[in-house]
Amino acid sequence: MSLTYLEAIREAQYEALRKNPNVFLYGQDIGGFGGAFKATKNLQNEFPGRVFDAPISEDAMVGMAIGAAIEGAHPILEMQFADFSSVGFNQVVNQAATLYWRTNTPCPITIRLPSGGTAGSGPFHSQSMEAIYAHYPGLVILTPATVEDAYWMLLDSVECQDPVIFCEHKFLYYHLKSESFGNRELPIGKARIARPGRHATVVTYSAMLHESIRAAEELQADGYQVEVVDLRSVKPIDTDTILASVARTGRLLCVGEAFPWGGVTAEVLARVATEAFHLLDAPPQRLNSKDTPIPYHPNLWKAHRPTVASITDALRRLLRD
Repeated sequence: MSLTYLEAIREAQYEALRKNPNVFLYGQDIGGFGGAFKATKNLQNEFPGRVFDAPISEDAMVGMAIGAAIEGAHPILEMQFADFSSVGFNQVVNQAATLYWRTNTPCPITIRLPSGGTAGSGPFHSQSMEAIYAHYPGLVILTPATVEDAYWMLLDSVECQDPVIFCEHKFLYYHLKSESFGNRELPIGKARIARPGRHATVVTYSAMLHESIRAAEELQADGYQVEVVDLRSVKPIDTDTILASVARTGRLLCVGEAFPWGGVTAEVLARVATEAFHLLDAPPQRLNSKDTPIPYHPNLWKAHRPTVASITDALRRLLRD
């Protein structure tokens, strides 16, 4: 039986509700309708009184969740799209992120952000917000790229006493499948070597993991062994695993779907240049989506984001240096 990335998210919420009476779900149309992407389908029937429809006010949603967390609950919020979370930005970064440091009171909330692009979604439903939230101390930013991580990292977020931004990629909802959820193997903040290699390192996360692995497989035909590192979480970030990989390969390409300016890829390159410049055999490179609003047309969208072809081209240039 194949399990999808979306089913992993639904099952993790089911398990969290089953195990922890303090957990409840809150979001727009998540009750009887099951959410915009059906990530909460049937959960209201299974757990009456613990799956609530929210008003169309992300600001109010996050504010309510913070208040509930102060009183001992653990809310899991669903934003319909990551883009819309900007409406609740003040509550997230000025209230949730700072609460423990101001009052010594934990703020255990999980905010699910359906992130990234799909064909035809356009500029208001396709953005990747992880770097924006990672800028603020006090928040944990998770970017699961596999069915197994979608399940276990969502459960980990419920055990975390800090506010968690859970960036689940919409393109992976149905495109990614696995035979099981596997076992909980790595903690939050630990990266994973998704593919070993010795000629170059690709550091990536979320949906770009799969594009990067396919690019590495294409280059294998030319005799290159490309190592692919899946960050899994953006904050905390596993600098040690990144540096160890660069030490093995001497070359670095960082790939992300988000806009390039001030993003996760820039942070990774800055850390490597600062702490491991002596390990590099070529200038470190990065590849992101274009620095423009995300286009609607499927063909333009494919040209806008990194793909197997563009990652392969970037790696060939890096390997020639």
